[in-house]
Amino acid sequence: MAFFAKLKESLKGVKERWSGGIASLFTGGSFDPAFWEELEERLIAGDVGAELSESIVGEMKSEARKRGISTKAGLREVFVSMISDRLSAVEGMGQPFTAADPPLVLLLVGVNGSGKTTSAGKLATQFLRQGKKVVLAAADTFRAAAAEQLQVWGERAGVRVVAQKQGSDSAAVAFDAWQAARASSADLLIVDTAGRLHAKHNLMEELQKIHRVLEREAGADRVKVVLVLDAVTGQNGIAQAVTFNKILPLSAVILAKYDSTAKGGIVLSVAGSLKIPIRYIGLGEGIEDLSPFDPREFALALMEDVAEDSAGGDAR
Repeated sequence: MAFFAKLKESLKGVKERWSGGIASLFTGGSFDPAFWEELEERLIAGDVGAELSESIVGEMKSEARKRGISTKAGLREVFVSMISDRLSAVEGMGQPFTAADPPLVLLLVGVNGSGKTTSAGKLATQFLRQGKKVVLAAADTFRAAAAEQLQVWGERAGVRVVAQKQGSDSAAVAFDAWQAARASSADLLIVDTAGRLHAKHNLMEELQKIHRVLEREAGADRVKVVLVLDAVTGQNGIAQAVTFNKILPLSAVILAKYDSTAKGGIVLSVAGSLKIPIRYIGLGEGIEDLSPFDPREFALALMEDVAEDSAGGDAR
């Protein structure tokens, strides 16, 4: 699959920053206690988090004893399966957004520069190509260029963008956009919001207001709050997610900018610590580079040599 190839390419730089790469640990002969210490250190260095890293290593030790595994190479598939299983255990992981009773409303939230507007445009374009009717809402009325940037995406994709002048009530924009989506029988309304600095309570209150308006008009079942995280932020991104999740019911995460500048462990932290599904992962600037997240392919790509052995002649 094209996603698998892109993910492997993106993870080249990621693996280098995991203190030389996780995969390099799983080569050679038998392992000793120092192996487990090194694995835990590299997981922590890769933004997995200390508690989760300790849990992963403990589970691997138990599995090694249970299976009688004595070599590093023998542990490779254990690691791949464990990472894949942990990610897949989160309900909704990697599943695309769907609506039983459209229009579905995706309220994109996140801090400045996380990639919300770009993700909104990419999602709109992809849904349009699937034959869906999409409306975009430029509810970031604080940043001067925000509406213009979304308008560019809308014009490029042929998608209507509902916007007002800078400084307008962002909740009013969301309200107008919902009315437009419903009147035009749209399948999806994507609402772009201002970059919420998660320590700014007044901005968080504004975001809650947008959410209340959308839930009142569309119904709670239709509204999905989607956190767009910049993968480069690492554990700071987890802190952001915790804060947003306290004020709004997060339904999913879009992990943006997961390229050669990111570390790898934020994927595990989001899923393992927060139990929030990663729906999409951004691997580059192109429209096609925002793809549904596949837990198994992520784990395989992280262990590139394992991926090649497992894929065999299977054309991905």
